[in-house]
Amino acid sequence: MSLIERGFRERIVLVGVAIPPVPVAEVEEGLDELSQLVDTAGADEAARVLQRRDRPDPATYVGKGKAAELHELSEQVDADTVVFDDELSPAQQRNLEKMLGRTAIDRTAVILDIFAQNARTPEGRAQVELALLRYRLPRLRGRGSSLSQQAGQIGTRGPGETQLEVDRRRIQRRITRLEQDLRHLRDTRRVQRKARARSGLHTVSLVGYTNAGKSTLLNRLTDAGVLVEDRLFATLDPRTRRLELPGGERVLCSDTVGFVRKLPHQLIESFHSTLEVVAESDLLVHVVDAAASDAEHQMAAVRAVLAEIGAGDVPELLAFNKSDVAPTEADRLRGAHGGSVAVSAQTGTGIDALLVAMSDRLRSLAAITELFVPWERGDVVAALHREGEVLSESYEEAGVRIRARLERAGTGRFSEFVVVG
Repeated sequence: MSLIERGFRERIVLVGVAIPPVPVAEVEEGLDELSQLVDTAGADEAARVLQRRDRPDPATYVGKGKAAELHELSEQVDADTVVFDDELSPAQQRNLEKMLGRTAIDRTAVILDIFAQNARTPEGRAQVELALLRYRLPRLRGRGSSLSQQAGQIGTRGPGETQLEVDRRRIQRRITRLEQDLRHLRDTRRVQRKARARSGLHTVSLVGYTNAGKSTLLNRLTDAGVLVEDRLFATLDPRTRRLELPGGERVLCSDTVGFVRKLPHQLIESFHSTLEVVAESDLLVHVVDAAASDAEHQMAAVRAVLAEIGAGDVPELLAFNKSDVAPTEADRLRGAHGGSVAVSAQTGTGIDALLVAMSDRLRSLAAITELFVPWERGDVVAALHREGEVLSESYEEAGVRIRARLERAGTGRFSEFVVVG
């Protein structure tokens, strides 16, 4: 289904609310990022408002007085839409739209809109449509045919647009169908991953904040030819390429969708099958934009999402990217985080160090196994040297005792020679 194109750039008023214990500075950073998101979605920031409150107002989130101020400001700057940095309840959204006299949406709707524009593959489109419908379903009440919302403004575009004018039952039926389709795709992915596991190859996933340079890094490492754009969420569909490390090990390296603070739960649920590749990886290369003003906050946001998708315990290697743009900050971050590396995916600086670090980290994950191989099985000794890392050999009357690092598949293959206890 083709996406709806809009012939003008909306004018947007951004709204952030500082509610303890969240400091004002963090809310301001959130508004800066929201401005980037709005620009990526195809609109322009016309004004921004920051409010301090003890708690959200149940009816309008910001209170009637502030809503009246927002209405006046929107009239002054000729804004089409007001975007809130925090998620609005369906009731709050309806009340605000009545008071503002224009569309009121939240950060979640903007991110969903960007995903709708960037979805390319059938699976990606289905995942985005499912997330959109799950978001819009509780917002159907009292809106009827107005859900078409004038030629696809932010938060209204994307797969599933025609479903917005049908009743709740048909939308729920469509959600059920999409869930079934994605379940079949998930099963296919699992079969593919099992085949890769049988090959004995390690899997490495590049993760990180959106626009940190993951796709550029995958291209640098593997000549993957992945689309690279200087915009948020340019990559939605994972790409997997084979990579050879300095020690001769071959691994499968995957690029994944970028993360962001307050990533909508609808997206995490809908993209679960895609994100499984991250949770089942042997190693995560966490790519961090060293030139970002809030790199530490971005790292924390990525780790929060990793924990949510069940990948919080997967070993992590930090790679501070864009060292060509911010060399001093990249070195500072590398020094503050032991075992990390500083790289430039654009120029290739530090790539060799990254490859060595990946090889070392993967090798350290392999268990040390003690084996006893009879003299007549010289082929097994040769295979251990070829497929594992032999740490020591001691020669005895009946054979050779070997301590080696073996991959999981290798441990099973040489099980009859493993010394138990």
